[in-house]
Amino acid sequence: MLLQPSLTWPSVSGRIPFAKSNLEEYNPSEFVAFDVLRPKGPPDEAASLSVLSVDMRVTENKKDHNTHKYVSSNLIVRRNKEFTIIIKFNRDFNVRQDNVELEFLIGSPPSVNRGTYIILPIGKEKPGVRWKSRVVETQRNYVTVGVTPDASCIIGRFRIFVVVVSYLGKQRTARNTETDVYVLFNPWDPADQVYIPRESDRQEYVMNDVGIIYVGEFYNFTSRSWSFGQFEEGVLDACLFVLDAGKVPLFFRGSATEIVRQASALINANDDDGVLVGNWSGDYSGGTGPTAWTGSPEILLKYAREGGVPVRFAQCWVFAGVLNTLMRCLGIPTRVISNFRSAHDNTGNLMTDIVLDELGRLDRSRTRDSIWNFHCWNEVYMKRPDLPEKFSGWQVIDSTPQETSDGFYRCGPTSVNAIKEGELSYPFDAKFVFAELNSDVIYYQSNKQGKLKILNVDTAYIGKLILTKKPGSSVYEDITSTYKYPEKTVKEREVMQNALRSGIPSRDYLPLTEAGVTIEIQADTVKMGDNFKLTLNINNQTSRTSTINATITGSVAFYTGVTGTTFKFENKAATVEASKTVSLTVDVNASEYTPYLVDQGNLLFVVYGLIEDTEITLSTMRVITLQPPKLTIKMISGTPRVGKDLTISVDFQNPYNFILRNVQLRVEGPGLIPIKIRNYSQILPGGSVKYTVSMVPRTPGKKVLMASLDGPLLRQVTNQLEIDIY
Repeated sequence: MLLQPSLTWPSVSGRIPFAKSNLEEYNPSEFVAFDVLRPKGPPDEAASLSVLSVDMRVTENKKDHNTHKYVSSNLIVRRNKEFTIIIKFNRDFNVRQDNVELEFLIGSPPSVNRGTYIILPIGKEKPGVRWKSRVVETQRNYVTVGVTPDASCIIGRFRIFVVVVSYLGKQRTARNTETDVYVLFNPWDPADQVYIPRESDRQEYVMNDVGIIYVGEFYNFTSRSWSFGQFEEGVLDACLFVLDAGKVPLFFRGSATEIVRQASALINANDDDGVLVGNWSGDYSGGTGPTAWTGSPEILLKYAREGGVPVRFAQCWVFAGVLNTLMRCLGIPTRVISNFRSAHDNTGNLMTDIVLDELGRLDRSRTRDSIWNFHCWNEVYMKRPDLPEKFSGWQVIDSTPQETSDGFYRCGPTSVNAIKEGELSYPFDAKFVFAELNSDVIYYQSNKQGKLKILNVDTAYIGKLILTKKPGSSVYEDITSTYKYPEKTVKEREVMQNALRSGIPSRDYLPLTEAGVTIEIQADTVKMGDNFKLTLNINNQTSRTSTINATITGSVAFYTGVTGTTFKFENKAATVEASKTVSLTVDVNASEYTPYLVDQGNLLFVVYGLIEDTEITLSTMRVITLQPPKLTIKMISGTPRVGKDLTISVDFQNPYNFILRNVQLRVEGPGLIPIKIRNYSQILPGGSVKYTVSMVPRTPGKKVLMASLDGPLLRQVTNQLEIDIY
C-alpha cells in the first residue's frame, strides 16, 4: 500500500509542520517525520528531475508591482498581477512529460478550501484554482513561470515550494525564507476591491511615505509632518504582526472591508492589547508623550520587537498616523483627516450639551459631552460590496478609542457619501460619525436646584472645517463639502430629515426664539507666555437699542474640550443701538493662565449674555491655542545626493523665564535617516541646544526631515525640512 502525504499538511523535506503563525519560522525540531512507501522497480525519467535553484527575480518583479520602495530582500507583489520566477532544474524540462507544481502556503495548518494552500501545476490547468500560472519561457533546464495571485486572495507572507511529482511521490524544495513572497492589495487593478482610478491618488495615498497632519483649532490650525514610513525595513512584517497579534482570521484577510474594520480596533490597546495606549491626562511618565512622536515606524517596530506589548502613549493624530501606515503598507489607499470642532457625543442624541451654572460659568461636573478642537481619523478608498454602489469610495475608519462598536473600541468603515446624504442605517457606525460632524451645541443653565433651562442652540458650530493633505503638494485640501452640505440650505435640511428616518433623535428643541443679538469672540494669534486681548463683538440686528450684560469665563483646556482650572471670570456690559455693533475688550495676562496650562496650551473662553429688555439669553465660546516656539532645521554641509554625506543641524532656544526640564528631541526622515533621539535634562531660560546629525541619503527624490522637541512644560514643538535628493 502506498502511503500518501496529506494535501492539507504539505511536507517540507519529508516532514509535517505543527501549527505556527504567519510570521513565525519553522524549526526542524518541531516537524513530525513521515515515511513514503515506494514501489520496487527502476526510476522513471520524471523521477530523475530535481530543482537546483529558484530565482524570485525580486528587483524586476518589485519594479513591475510598484513595491520597489520596500526595504526588503524578499519579493513583494500585488494581487491580480503576474510575477515571474525562474526555476533551474538538473536537466532539460519537458512541459508535456514532467509534472511540477508550485505550492503557496500561509498560516498553519494551511487549507485548500480556506485559500491558505494554493497548488499550481506548471504548464497545466487545475480546475477550481483561482490563482493562475503559465510557462513563459523554457531554455533547456531553465523555466520561467508566470504566477498571478487571485484578485481577492488573502494578503500576507506566503511560503513557496517547488514540487516535483512522480510515481515515487512528491519531492519538495527545502524551506527557504528567501523565497517567501508577500502578496498585497492592488490599487492599480480594477478587479481589486481597493482600486483607485487616478495615478496621482495612488502616488499620494499608497506610495507617499511622508504626510502632513493638521492640528490646532478652527481659527488657527497648524500642521505637522508625519513619517508614515511604510517602506522602511521591518515595517511590513510589523504590520502583519499586528494582524497576527490581534488574531485576525486568515480568511478575513482577503477582504479590505474586514481588514480595515479589524485594524481600527487593533491600533488601540483598550480591549485587545493593540498597538497604542491612549492617554489624555497630561502625565506621560512611563512612556513617550503623544506630541513627541515624529512617525509610525518607531512605534510599529517597537510593538513587534517586544512581542505585542502596547506602546505608550498616543492621542488621535498618533492613532491616525499609525493606522495610515498600516493601511498604505498593505496596499490600501488611505489618508489622514482632521475635523475641526469635532463633537464627541457620549449620549448619541446628536446634541452636544454645554451646562453653565447660575452665574454663567461652565459647570464641569454636568457637562459630559465634549467638543474636540480637532479630531483625526482616516479615510480608506474601496468598493463596498455590502452596500449600494453609490456608497463605495472613501470610507471613514477611526482607531482612537472613543466609543465601542460591536463590543470593541473601533469605528468604521463608514461611507463618506452615506454620511453626506444622512443615510445612516448602513454599516458601520454611521450615526456616531454623523454626530461628530453635525451635532447641535446646546447651552443650558442650571439653577441652584439643578434644573436645566435651554439658553441657546448653535446648529453651525460643529464640523466647521475638514482638511487633508492635497495630493502631490505640501498644502491642505478642504474636503468639508464631501461630508456635508452648507448650513441652512435646502439640501442640508433634507439630509437631516434622512438622518431622522435613520433613527437620529428628533430636534424638538428647535426653533428657539431669535435673540436678534449675536456675540462673536475674536483674538489674534497668541504666543505661549504672551499677554493678549479678547474682543467681544456684539451685533444688534434688531430695530431697537439693547443693553447686554455679558459674563466671560476663561479656563485652560485639553484639545479634547475637557477643561481644567478656571483662571478668569469677568463681567462686561454694553448698550448697542439698533443695527449697530459694539466691541468690548477683555485683557488676559500671561500670569493668569501660565501656572495652569495643560497639554498643547489651549484656553477656552465661554461668554454668557443676557439682553436686559427681553431677558433673552445668548452664549458662545472660543478656543485660543497658544503657539509654541519653533525649531530651526537647516542643512549646514554636504551635498543632497544619493550616497553622499549630508549634515543637518536642529536648533532651539528657550524663550521663557523658566527652566525646561526632561526635554526630548527626535529627528527622522524616511530615505534619509532612521529615528534619532537626544535627551536634555534641562534647558535654562534663554539657553539653547544644537543637535547636529549626519546622514547618507539612499534613494533620490523629495525627502522630508522631521524634528520634534517635547517635554512636560512644552508640547507640539515641531518643524520639518524638505530636501530634494538627486
